[in-house]
Amino acid sequence: MRLNVQHVNTPSLDVLDSWVEKQILALGRVRQIDEANIRLARLQDASPAYQVNVHLVTPGPDVFAETRDHTLRAAFEKAMKQLKETVTTRAAKRLAKLKSNASVAGSKSRGTR
Repeated sequence: MRLNVQHVNTPSLDVLDSWVEKQILALGRVRQIDEANIRLARLQDASPAYQVNVHLVTPGPDVFAETRDHTLRAAFEKAMKQLKETVTTRAAKRLAKLKSNASVAGSKSRGTR
């Protein structure tokens, strides 16, 4: 996985970057992530001041999240919550579709004799 973290008006700290990387890698256990583009920004004249944009390049549709909050950590945690919900929803839909396709195929093969 390729991880790109862009800081806009925020300092690039090793502690922050490793925490972000850890969170994204944990999400990578649930869904294959080929590339993660993360933008951490502090908006000068806005309230809430911190904005996080995440774009995950995955097989199939890409996954996006955009959040804002008064602290960078809170904004990133909100983005991770959105991403987890999206990824688990898609996985559940895919599993349900596979199960329904298998049951339809199984019922068709039984009645062909």
